[in-house]
Amino acid sequence: MRSDPTGSQNNGPVPAGKSAGAGPPASSGGSVVASSSDAAADLVRARTQLLDGGDARHRRLDAPALRQALVDLHEFWLTTKGAELGIKPDSGFALVAVGGLARREMLPYSDLDLVLLHDDVDPKHVSEVADQLWYPLWDAHIKLDHSVRTVPQAIQVAAKDLTAALGMLEARHLVGDEELSNLLIGGVRREWRTGIRSRFDELVEQARARWSRSGEIAHRAEPDLKNGRGGLRDVQLLDALAIAQLTDAVPGLGPEVPGGGLDYSHRRLLDVRTELHRVAGRARDQLRAQDADEIGAALRIGDRFDLARTLSDSARTVSYSVDVGLRTAGNALPRRGLSRLRRVPVRRPLDEGVVEHAGEVVLARDAQPTKDPGLILRVAAASAQTEIPMAATTLNRLSEGSPELREPWPKEALNDLLVLLDSGRNAIAAIEALDRTGLWGRLLPEWGAVRDLPPRDAVHTWTVDRHLVETAAYASGFTTRVSRPDILVLSALLHDIGKGRGGDHSVVGAELAIQIGNRLGLWPTDVALLSAIVRHHLLLPETATRRDLDDPATVQSVVDALDGDTMLLELLHALAEADSLATGPGVWGDWKSSLVGELVRRCRMVMAGDRLPTPDPLDPEQVERAADGGVHVDLRPEGGQHTFVVTVIAPDKPGLLSDAAGVLALHSLRVLSASVGGSGDSAINTFVVSPKFGSPPPAGLLRQELIRAMAGDLDLLKMLEKKERDAADSQPVRGSGETGVPMLYAQAPPRLIWFDGTEPGEVILELRAEDRLGVLCRLAKALEKRGADIRWAKVSTMGSAVVDSFCLRLADADSRATRQGIEVAILAVVPSPRPPKPVDT
Repeated sequence: MRSDPTGSQNNGPVPAGKSAGAGPPASSGGSVVASSSDAAADLVRARTQLLDGGDARHRRLDAPALRQALVDLHEFWLTTKGAELGIKPDSGFALVAVGGLARREMLPYSDLDLVLLHDDVDPKHVSEVADQLWYPLWDAHIKLDHSVRTVPQAIQVAAKDLTAALGMLEARHLVGDEELSNLLIGGVRREWRTGIRSRFDELVEQARARWSRSGEIAHRAEPDLKNGRGGLRDVQLLDALAIAQLTDAVPGLGPEVPGGGLDYSHRRLLDVRTELHRVAGRARDQLRAQDADEIGAALRIGDRFDLARTLSDSARTVSYSVDVGLRTAGNALPRRGLSRLRRVPVRRPLDEGVVEHAGEVVLARDAQPTKDPGLILRVAAASAQTEIPMAATTLNRLSEGSPELREPWPKEALNDLLVLLDSGRNAIAAIEALDRTGLWGRLLPEWGAVRDLPPRDAVHTWTVDRHLVETAAYASGFTTRVSRPDILVLSALLHDIGKGRGGDHSVVGAELAIQIGNRLGLWPTDVALLSAIVRHHLLLPETATRRDLDDPATVQSVVDALDGDTMLLELLHALAEADSLATGPGVWGDWKSSLVGELVRRCRMVMAGDRLPTPDPLDPEQVERAADGGVHVDLRPEGGQHTFVVTVIAPDKPGLLSDAAGVLALHSLRVLSASVGGSGDSAINTFVVSPKFGSPPPAGLLRQELIRAMAGDLDLLKMLEKKERDAADSQPVRGSGETGVPMLYAQAPPRLIWFDGTEPGEVILELRAEDRLGVLCRLAKALEKRGADIRWAKVSTMGSAVVDSFCLRLADADSRATRQGIEVAILAVVPSPRPPKPVDT
């Protein structure tokens, strides 16, 4: 930190021919301080002995001890020299340290940042004292940043220059009139606290500009330890916010989090930078690859990969802390004028036990983390879906009070995990927050082996754990390409989970996928499918780029490896693209895409087509109840804490499916799966639902409203539109205190697939799209308006994605115009793709 960035700002006297912060002139002032050169030479010799330790006479100090020894050495010299020059308690002078010396973080080749304060002393005398203090240091070739000021001058500079203000916030008295130093320190801090509202935006913009220039320490091959995102400047930024009384200096983290918390991460970064100075033999902030092994060995961390992992962990902890600190500080800014009269922010419900308050996701007042293990995932899913960050206090409360999820997980917990992963790039920040606070590792204990694990080849941009999350984010955009979007995003998250354990990571990962899949509560067949994807996730790209695709044996080898499973092939194709895109720029291009696509096409030809969707069998008891021709609605728990089964039996008339689905949506019952069929003149529709909030309504109320809807007394579509607008109106627009209605953007484009039915005039339509409030009701209405008779339907909601199959009887089933009309009607009611956002690197 430069306490005086430009010499022109220094209004106090400086040595002849010099400006504040500059080095000595080529030939000036030597006679004035010739007698002081020997004293400075002693300082240089002592510094040299400290840095050259390790021989028989001098013990090599470790990094923390070396910093403390350098602080003691420079303070001793400066206090001794100050006393010799008459800088005493009653002299009207004070010497103040800023920068590393003030923070007691003196590095081997750090600049010496000093401010000489005087109480309107005679300029000639001030110049003499300054000459005799600065020249010995210059003559000894010690890097010096200095200024000479009165207290009002220094405070005025801090009020105008943000960089100078940040430096003087750390000021510490060394020698002389301590009251003078206290006036400066107190004045600068008081000015900082009172003026922070007007300077906060500049402070944030300065930090972002620095991050843009220097990048993220956690994901750079040669990181800037001082200025990079997650570096030492960010720790100083947190201290400045704490001095402004806007946030805690250690926000949102405790000692039990991965990496040991913010203080430990700060010390680690300091230790690495200390050894970097010692190895380089000069001041340096950027860690070069060729120095990493030596620094890792000196700190007893390991080789360059172990050092990179340590730096990633520390930098990501600091980066998360800064995000929390800036957000907390922004909410705590003092209000002025009419803004003081603004109402206290309301608490807007997002999910069961989860609300938005003051731009953060927090727990509802009646939430009970100690009795609700699934609350962690509901909070994270709500954060990712709304792009609203989770409050640090909420994460701490969950970390301290939430019990472990029972195994296998309840279905609603798995569904919340899928919703989180389906949120695309919004999921990255949510998962990072969970990970930095120890919650992600509680959900996935296997994650510890890949956390902050550095890549072994240069083509990878991210650490292994971040690569997995990036792959899941890309895969969420491909969920409509596959029939099992839930397995796709889970496999994307786990495909490299076997790394960091030795052996073939695909084989190790496949075993771990079985372990994780069983814990998540997947069906045994889905566990096997997940394990197979992890085992073979490199099969398509490696075969396509290294083997002859014209050789039938090449294609047959892939088909044999996959046991002819077309679903597995489909999922591996989507994962191959997501994995490549998440690896780094240029890994996935037209050449690789065409090769993999051609391999998949030839494998499909050998495997002979896709599977045809089929309806679920009817329950004999329900068939018996349908014989009376009445309207029946039953509701019973399905096994999970927030999952219920609703069975609707009613006369089979056009519009029944849309009416039943609309009534469920109006009561905030999210349809997780549905089976629609019939027996005789009655329809039997079974819905597995999850209430958005609280408990479901009584079955009798659902039956009454269904009868009203069937009679035409309820305009369900209009009521759903109003409910959707009301929900959107309650969500805040990021960056403002107002609310707005966001567009219904999806991660992936919807996809429609047509199959020929088993009877004349019947077709089967499969829709893969993202979920929306009342989407099943809207789809059924759209099909009914196009004259389609829904014979049966099979509906599945997997996280934020839906895979719905409808068997339709059409007047002209083979007409291309008829099918196109149905497609247009369906695409009008499902979420459309969101515009692409730039990827942060």
